Amino acid sequence: MKVLLAVDGSVCSDAAVQEIARRPWPAGTVIKVFSVAELPYVGAMEPWGLPNNYYVELDKAQKEKAQAAINKALTLIRAPKDLAVEIIAEQKMGHAPSTILDEAEAWGADLIVVGSHGYRGFKRFLPGSVAQAIASHAHCSVEIART
Repeated sequence: MKVLLAVDGSVCSDAAVQEIARRPWPAGTVIKVFSVAELPYVGAMEPWGLPNNYYVELDKAQKEKAQAAINKALTLIRAPKDLAVEIIAEQKMGHAPSTILDEAEAWGADLIVVGSHGYRGFKRFLPGSVAQAIASHAHCSVEIART
């Protein structure tokens, strides 16, 4: 079984990690801890508004944030007990929902596990609902963990 655990370091993401950690997985299970470094939208287009290295520093900060989320998840997974499964970690740059879905399909994931804020009503349709996008478009099973 291949399980793609998508993390971003948030409390909601921690709930997904704890779901992975608490379960007895069958032998041969591979868990991939995956994080997406996503560049935020910058509204200022004027060249005088931003320093020359702004985008380089922003890219570096997002990659560090993604790696920190992976490291935190690995620590939480291994804390309760040593899982008898293979655990791998990877991060990529891109738009979170599409990058997670592409990775799951390319890797052949059987399950995607993500955390969710649990928004209801109109808020769940606002841009940024990664869990909603993944649940709607995944080609495999999806589990959404809530806090």
